[in-house]
This record gives sequence, structure tokens and C-alpha cells, in this order.
Amino acid sequence: MPTPPAVPCTRARPSTPSTNHLRPPVKTAGGRSPYGDRPKNRVMTTAPFTRSRIVPMATTLGAGTLLGLIGPLASKYDSPLLQAIGAIFSVGWSWACFAFLVGYFRRSRIEASVLAASGAGIGVAVYYLCKFMSPTVPPGGQVISGTGDGLASRALFWGVAAFVVGAPLGYLGSAARLPGLSGLGARLIVPVIALVESALRLSVQVGDSEGGVIELVWVSVGAASAVTGAFLLSRTVWNWRRGRAVRPTPARQRPASTESK
Repeated sequence: MPTPPAVPCTRARPSTPSTNHLRPPVKTAGGRSPYGDRPKNRVMTTAPFTRSRIVPMATTLGAGTLLGLIGPLASKYDSPLLQAIGAIFSVGWSWACFAFLVGYFRRSRIEASVLAASGAGIGVAVYYLCKFMSPTVPPGGQVISGTGDGLASRALFWGVAAFVVGAPLGYLGSAARLPGLSGLGARLIVPVIALVESALRLSVQVGDSEGGVIELVWVSVGAASAVTGAFLLSRTVWNWRRGRAVRPTPARQRPASTESK
């Protein structure tokens, strides 16, 4: 009589109750854990956002405030050097240069325009606030406009002009980063403004009542702006011609041989 095959005896493991229902969910639909922990991606992006947005804004506003303080404070002293500094920082080309430089150091054109207009507006407000608290007209800094001779009218006029003109200058400053002939026009905007303004002030204001120090300032500004413009133009043209000269030419292809082997 054949014996039945042996059946292996398997010992049944005791079933343990599942504890998955006791584990809290890691994240909810809103991206947060039920314990209020923020997701890691938000923590990682907070610091770059602060450095790329808040720091440039604070730096620009601080520089605009300093620009508005230099002109009125320097012009209160009788030193020829301080009088010259007060005259330089109380005219339009220095403010245009400020807005241009703000835009030059920003890659985004929109951000450059906003920061340049904001910094110039803050600077104008601080400038006329200092003139209101200490009414001293800086040498060469008299602004002639059609809005009247009052301080409030001039402050309103140039405050609006700072926002209207500062934004395009910031945009041009950002566009000046373009290499070659593409950014040449933007790079020449500040020397052209300085040259034209110095020539106008030499012909209109200095000949009336200004001294030799202020006349020397405008002659120096005009000469420096002309030299700077000529240097930028010649350097750009030289690099452009040099780039065309060293540009590799495609290798000449040999004509196909018609001889039969």
C-alpha cells in the first residue's frame, strides 16, 4: 500500500494589526504638513528671493538718498572743492548718470526701469527737502523751468521728471550691456547729455554771475564727456572691425574630379 506524500507543515505566523492608520500624512493638498511645517522648496527659495529683490531695492534707494544729500550739503561751504562738488551733483547729467548706472547693474530691463525711477524720485525728494530746511542755492545748480520760481513748483516738476525720465535711462543702462554696436547708442547717452548740458550752462549761466570755479567745472565736465564718448565710440568700432577680421572663413571645397579611374 503506497504511502501518501508528506505535506510540509507550515507554521502560521500570527497576524499583526496594521498601524498605517496611526501614521500621520506627510503633506496635505495645500503643500503643508498637518503640524505646520513648511515644505523645503519654499525655505530654499526665500533667501535667493530676498537677495535678488530686497537688497537691490534698498541699495538703490540708499544711493538715491545719498545723491540728494551731497549737492545741498556741499554747497553750504565756501571751499572751492566743495562748491565744485555741489555744482556737479546739483545738475541733470549727474542724475542721469545715476539712473543709467542703476540700470546697468541689473539684467532685467523692467527691474532696471523701476529701480532707476524709484531711486531718482527718492533723490529728488531728499534734495528739495534739504533745500527747504536750509535754503542755499548751490553754485551752478539753479534750475530754470517754466513752472515758476517757487521751491515747491520746482520740486514737483523735477519729481515727476525723475520718474518719467529715470525709467528710460534705467532701461538704456541695462541695454548698454549688449556688446558691440548693439549697445553703443545706449552707452553714449550719458556723455552726450553731459556735453550738451555743460555747453548750455557755459553759454547761459556762467557768463552772467558765476565765478571762475564753476566755469572751470563745466569746462572740465564738457571735455571729460567728449573724451569719454570718443573713447567708447572708437573702442566699439575697433572691436567690431577686429572681430570681422579674425572671423573664420569656411574652407574651400575642392572641385569634384572628372577623371575616371
